[in-house]
Amino acid sequence: MSSNPLSAIAIQGYAGSFHEQAARLHFGAAPALQPCATFQEVVQRVADGRASAGLMAIENTLAGSILPNYLLLQQGTVRVTGEIYLPIRQHLLALPGQTLADIKEVHSHPMALRQCGPFLDQHSWRLVETDDTGRSAQRVRDELQWGVAAVAGEQAAHLFGLELLAPDIHADPGNYTRFLALAPASTEAPALPQADKASLYFHTAHAPGTLARVLTRIAGHGLNLTKLQSSPRPGQPWHYSFHIDVEFDNVYHLHELLAELPELTEDLQVLGIYHRGEMNELLPTPTESTAACY
Repeated sequence: MSSNPLSAIAIQGYAGSFHEQAARLHFGAAPALQPCATFQEVVQRVADGRASAGLMAIENTLAGSILPNYLLLQQGTVRVTGEIYLPIRQHLLALPGQTLADIKEVHSHPMALRQCGPFLDQHSWRLVETDDTGRSAQRVRDELQWGVAAVAGEQAAHLFGLELLAPDIHADPGNYTRFLALAPASTEAPALPQADKASLYFHTAHAPGTLARVLTRIAGHGLNLTKLQSSPRPGQPWHYSFHIDVEFDNVYHLHELLAELPELTEDLQVLGIYHRGEMNELLPTPTESTAACY
């Protein structure tokens, strides 16, 4: 790995994807991007040092949580160093010269298709799930797929010369995706005096009131619980682990809570302590030269 701490950023997706847009928003234009086909590959590249950092979507305001990604965080090979909220505008893109009546199939990532469900349900198109929004748009261009449209962002339309057959087809104008910035768990976490958010993982005894006592303790220390996500525990049917995100005004209050949680939880892990993200406006549409992934 290069001595440059931002030498390469692993993302799920390719040129024209929302992961690319979020990575540029958080890490800037200088680092090269390493496109990955899966979130598992993103985590592996960060954990073993092939990438100095990574970016991974974790939830969307319309489609909900990406549950497998919480399990990836629980493996303990990466830590969370930040978060990015990106407004997601989904468009129906196709080769120029077509109308909606010409479309027979629509290709995109399953999360993107879910975000546009009400619009897509109005038509009898065949929906095809793919690995990436940007790659779906690129295939339409590269393979000259007449009668096939892609659901993707406007940056993909500019990159691949596609036409917006229908703009803003997502179900809610307040469509945001939350991304997590990742670093290897083996590297020392820097002290962040401006830190005001943390992600934790734990499970509790399978008994009445155990989770309620944890939540009461969080409130008692004045922390704001912004996320509570349960996940099945492998090999233990109907037992669950929990991922929580908490916000605080003073990191001392977090450390007070962490000192008390071991008596209420099992396998407590601090997945990351970082600065909370802002609800960002859309970035300018990238050009092909600036949006390339390497």
